[in-house]
Parts: sequence; C-alpha cells; structure tokens
Amino acid sequence: MRKLAAFIFIFYLVFACKVKEASDYIPKTAKLTSDIMTPEVLWSFGRVGGAQVSPDGQSVLYTVTYYNIEENKPYRDIYIIPSAGGKAKNITNTPENEFNALWRPDGKKIGYLSSKSGSVQLWEMSPNGSGKKQVSDIDGGITGFKYSPDLSKIFFTKDVKLDRDIHEMFPDLPKANARLEDDIMYRHWDTWHDYSYSHVFIANYSNGKIGKAKDIMEGEKFHSPDKYFGGIEQIDWSPDGKTLAYTCKKKTGKEYALSTNTDIYLYDTETGATTNLTEGMMGYDRNPVFSPDGRYIAWESMKRDGYESDKVRLLVADLETGEKTNYSKDFDQNAGRLSWSGDSKSIFFISDIHATDEIYRLDLADGSISRVTNGVHNYQTVAQAGTRLVAQKVSMSQPAELYDVDPATGEEKALTSVNEGLLSQLTMGKVEKRWVTTTDNKKMLVWVIYPPHFDPDKKYPALLYNQGGPQGTVSQFWSYRWNFQIMAANGYIVVAPNRRGLPGFGQEWLEQISKDYGGQNISDLLTAIDTLAKEPFIDETRLGAVGASYGGFSVNYLAGHHKGRFKAFISHDGIFNFDQMYVTTEEMWFVNWDIGGPFWDKTNSAAQRSYTFSPHKYVQYWDTPILIIHGEKDYRIPVTQGMAAFNAAVLRGVPAEFLYFPEENHWVMTAQNGILWQRVFFNWLDKWLK
Repeated sequence: MRKLAAFIFIFYLVFACKVKEASDYIPKTAKLTSDIMTPEVLWSFGRVGGAQVSPDGQSVLYTVTYYNIEENKPYRDIYIIPSAGGKAKNITNTPENEFNALWRPDGKKIGYLSSKSGSVQLWEMSPNGSGKKQVSDIDGGITGFKYSPDLSKIFFTKDVKLDRDIHEMFPDLPKANARLEDDIMYRHWDTWHDYSYSHVFIANYSNGKIGKAKDIMEGEKFHSPDKYFGGIEQIDWSPDGKTLAYTCKKKTGKEYALSTNTDIYLYDTETGATTNLTEGMMGYDRNPVFSPDGRYIAWESMKRDGYESDKVRLLVADLETGEKTNYSKDFDQNAGRLSWSGDSKSIFFISDIHATDEIYRLDLADGSISRVTNGVHNYQTVAQAGTRLVAQKVSMSQPAELYDVDPATGEEKALTSVNEGLLSQLTMGKVEKRWVTTTDNKKMLVWVIYPPHFDPDKKYPALLYNQGGPQGTVSQFWSYRWNFQIMAANGYIVVAPNRRGLPGFGQEWLEQISKDYGGQNISDLLTAIDTLAKEPFIDETRLGAVGASYGGFSVNYLAGHHKGRFKAFISHDGIFNFDQMYVTTEEMWFVNWDIGGPFWDKTNSAAQRSYTFSPHKYVQYWDTPILIIHGEKDYRIPVTQGMAAFNAAVLRGVPAEFLYFPEENHWVMTAQNGILWQRVFFNWLDKWLK
C-alpha cells in the first residue's frame, strides 16, 4: 500500500499525453482574495520534477506540470536553468506533455518523450529548445529510454503482447466480452493485465538515428521496469556501453504475487549473454547505477523476500573482483535515490531520519557515511553538478523546488521558484515538532500543524492524522490530498504522529507493526491525540480522525475502540474485513507478511491474532459519524471494503456518507476529482466538528 506518487503521476501522463486541441497551458499567477489556502489554489501549484544535470555540470533540465482545472488535464513542459542559479527558460511550451527528458551524453542535444506524432516517441532538440525532431518511430510507442554514455547505443522500453486474449482463443465470438484466467495477478494496483509485458530493447544510435532494435527479453513473460512503480531508474548503462543492468522479477502468476524478489540482471551487448548479479539475494534488488569509471555498480537492496518495508541497504559490487559490499551494515536507516560522485569515490543518497529526508554521503574508501543536510524538509533527489549538488526538496509548507546544495556544509540556495507567486500571497500554519511519551515509555515524534493566524486564546477542533503504508513515513511531505496546510487553513489543528511502524526511527520501531495492526501503533495514535487534547487551545469535545489506506483501516478500527474520543471519522480506501482483504487483494506477499497468512490456517497463531483486529468484528460499537471514500480501480484494497464499511454504518444507524470515484484508484489523480475530494472532506468535518 506504500509509495505513492511520483511514479503513478508519470503513468498518468503517459495515458493523458494525447495531442491537445488547445494551446499550451502555463497559467499566470492568480491574484488571491485571501491568504488562506483553498482546494483550487492547491491544485494551481506548478509541480516540479525530473531534474537532470548536464554532462558539463553547468545546466539543469527539469519539468513543470500545471493542471488546467477546467479541462481536467495536466500540461507538462521542459525547462532549463543554470546550475549556479539564474533565469529559467521553457524550452518546449507545446500542447503536448513532454517527459523523460535526458541530456545526450555529449551535451549537444536533449532527448525526451512526446506524443506529438500520435504515439509516444523519442524526440530530440537543442538545449535552447530549437530544432525539435522525432527520432523514433516504434510501433505502439515507447515508455522510456536512455542513451549509453559512449553514445553508441540507446535502450528503450515498450510493451510486448505475449498472451492470448479471449478473441484470439475464440475468434468466432468477436462480440464476446470476457476474460478467462487460470492464475492470480490478473490485475495490479489499478489495471487489469493486458496480456502484454514491458521489455527492454537495445538499438545502435548515431547522431539522431536509431538502428534496428533487439528485444533483450524476447519471449519472456516478465516486466522490466518492474511493475507497478518502476521507471527508467531501474535500468542503467555501463560507461562503455557494453553492459546494460536492468531490474526484473522473473516470476509470473501466483509465484509473482507471493514474492518481492526482484533481481538485477547484466546484459552483455556484445555476446547477448545475461547474468544475474543478485542471484540468491531474496528481497527487492533494484535501481542499479554504474560508477562513472565503470568499476562499480551500486543498487538498493532488501534482504527478505515478501517484505516491502525491509531496510533499504546500499550495496556496491566491484565488477573487477566480483566482491559485493553492504555499506548499510551499521547504518540503521534506509538508503535510496543513489547518485555517484564524478570521481567514483562517493555515493550521495537520500535517507529518512526522525521524520525528515536528508542527503547523506558514502565514502567508499573507508565505508563511512556522513550526513550532508539537516533541516525541517524532505530532500527527494540529489545529483552532483561540478563541485555542488542539485537536489529537489519539499516540506509541509512548500511544494517541490530545486536547490543548489554545498556538499561540504549542507548550505542550500534555491534554484527554482516556480510557486513563489502563490506562496507569497498565502499564510502557512506553524509546523511544530513534539516528542510524546508512549504507553510503553518510548519517545514518539508528533508533528503539530497550527491554523494560519493561530490564536492561543481560542479553542480549535483537532484532527488525528492516521498514516498509511502501513510503513510510510510521516515526514515533511507535500501532498495534493493529505495536505496538512490546507487542513490547518480550514481551522483545524493537525496532530500527525510517527507511530510504531514508520521509518526514520530505526528498524525495530519500523517492524513492530507487522502482525500487530490493532496493537501498539493504535495505542501510539491515541497517546498522540490524548496528549495534545490537553492543550488549552484544543477543544477535546471536537476531535476527528482521518486517514487513507492503512490510515483508513486505523480509522475503521478506532471507530469501534475510541471510547467517545472522536466526533467524526473519515476513512479513505481503508480495510474493513480482513478475511475478504486476504482473498481479493492482488500481491499476496503483502497480506502474508503483515497479517501473517490466510484466515483458514488455524495452526498459525500470529495470523489468527491478526484477524481479531479486523474492523468488521467491532462494528457493533460504531456510534460516530463516518465518511467513507473509495475508488473503483483500487485493486490493492478493493472497493467492496469501502462499500461494506458504509453499508454497515448505515445499517447500524450511524450517520454516514460514501464518496465513490468510479475512475480513480488507490489515490485521486485528476484535478476536479481532487477538488471534489477536498470539498466533501471539509464539508463533512465542518458539519460534525464546528
């Protein structure tokens, strides 16, 4: 149920990037009539992403996406800015959505994907945006690409149909509308299996021309990048262009559903041979990156199969000796978004620590890890630009922007200011860090977000925010739904605890939640709200609890156990019935690890205890108004879970509403649905808490 986000948005762009009849959409900064954020303002922010440093370190590519609320569409363009700071330039400004923008290794061209020709193809342009030219003409379009560093080759990814559909099985029934399945994993997150598999192709490349492409996974019914969140970060070239490393889980059906064991494969472009770099390593192994000198390859690795929230370790293989080194052995944190220094002596990466995401540096010479940045923020990406770093950063009070960071001191300077015009007109609520003592005498970090223009002499209603995941972080993230500042702007104090089961506080704290859904983490949540409710500025008679995914389960569970604390609930995509969840979700490794196994295994005491936490077993105690939200295309927690919770509440005589999105998935991805979500969300809370 984790992760959300940036990757999903890329997939959305692929499907939304048909040629638009209207011109490009780059809105002028609106003149606001109030300094308080609204849903419409929230959806007006430009969304920065995709930063790529030029080969000479002098310039940075990035994209900005704006949503046209009236058209209910995203518009994405490519920008360029000097890495030392200066004026940004829009170098596409077209009615199409450009994405996957990359520098050509010689720095003379920029490659990117566009649907201008009618399907998604590779295009190139000069760094100033001139000379746009279509490079590929691949049947069915492509989904990603990357140049080899020596500029002799290119890889691209595309879907290859390898399974028969119902009409191929029964050609005399052209109007039949059905599927015939003989294994599980026929649907994943929000899409049904379309009988196709994402494959990696390699072709020779020369000065804007692509030769005949070879499918290096020909006939294999596997995906690379790995479904569902993988992108081109899962594939990388060696500097000499002779080896391509790619991530793949070479399993299908039931075996695929039960395992997280992705591996990194090395494909030899000269011999066509493929070897498994991570043979015998049983968890997630993904996102390989070759060192600039070609001697090493680093990647993110989890140790245990079936566990998506295992510690993300930083592993490096010496390609000359074959030796693999785990540099995270004594580092009780995750390590992600790996980026080599230009001299191949260091690796920069992102790690969460005490509810912020910071930049760290690994020195290969002695294996030491040092922290580069320290602040109330989340760094999301990092890359070297000469002697400096270019990094993307967000906080609870600011959407993503790019920063120039000094790797020696961590000092930062803003490179982009895409949203300065809107932010300068808004008053954000104060964000405060609290440490609260839990029922088992441990210290828990709780974020408290205050309304703008907070008056300590007034009493405010408060919201307990229940995090999803279950092992997602309550860090300094910026969300376009679960946005703490817009909750505060509506006059609520937000209490957001880093309860048991969240990263950034060591592996023991993270792992405690597994098979204990109704245990210590629920006590942590109640401790957070009980502690803050004692403050004179919080009205303890007007408390609400809200959350999505595992947070939605938390709300459903609290509804039967809160003993009158709360006056309103909102549960989005929450589990209601564990028995049904087990046999209707798609990736079985998730419920096997977190719940412990199937409900029919009466010999499995851990699993049987887990099933006692199912919220439907306590619905007889529901007595508090509840809003249920669910998307039809949520296949991780199927929509029937939300329907069952809503129906049970109505049958119990509990005031309830059901907000149903027939086209949304585990998230809410479109502008007008997002604004509707916010309006219904606050209408419900205001009705019962104000």
